[in-house]
Amino acid sequence: MPKNAATLLKLNTTVVFTVDVVTLFPEVFAPFVGLSIIGRAVERGVIDVRYHNVLDELQPGERADERPYGGGPGMVMRIEPLARILDGICETTHAERRAIVVPSPSGKPFGQRDAERLSRLQQLVFVCGRYEGIDERLGALYPIEEFSLGDFVMTGGEIAALAMLDATVRLVEGALPEESVSTESFSAGSLDHPSYTRPPRFRGIDVPEVLLSGDHAKIAEWRRGASRERTRARRPDLE
Repeated sequence: MPKNAATLLKLNTTVVFTVDVVTLFPEVFAPFVGLSIIGRAVERGVIDVRYHNVLDELQPGERADERPYGGGPGMVMRIEPLARILDGICETTHAERRAIVVPSPSGKPFGQRDAERLSRLQQLVFVCGRYEGIDERLGALYPIEEFSLGDFVMTGGEIAALAMLDATVRLVEGALPEESVSTESFSAGSLDHPSYTRPPRFRGIDVPEVLLSGDHAKIAEWRRGASRERTRARRPDLE
């Protein structure tokens, strides 16, 4: 393990998926990663999350950022400390079993198919930029993939990385029951069906009667139809 990597929780089984987060703000991740599905997966040893603080990798007198060549506003994250961290990370797995993801507004939109593909790897590395971004030479030195959450700009890559981390990790084998994953939105190219729970009637709105019938075949048929209707109404581009 790299000297500056911090494992979230002590594991007692074989890890099947490793996430490395390169960031100036590792404290952003720990509370979220320790909760819910990701936290339970870490506890069971399915997933290992390691943080690499860029500040810990700086040499005496070195900065994490500098002004951009050619002038202009803001600061650019320097390549040297990032390269030292990535060199150490990349020693742990074969390139074909690893992805290096850089959240960026100039990246392609991140989708469910991307999460599914990344979840089948062995190691996922997030490099979170700040300020005016990361020195462009990062992409020339490492096989990075740039992804965006949409056509908007955030202060840094940490929140976007958290969203992609959550979408991916929940699909790793063993993180969730297979039935839960296979019936979700986008898993079959459509949106998920509507969901209801108690009470059966609230402010004059009833739960569809078929869901209370106990007839599993009819319930499954209703859900398939409701899924198609929802997709047609809200996301016709998926049909």
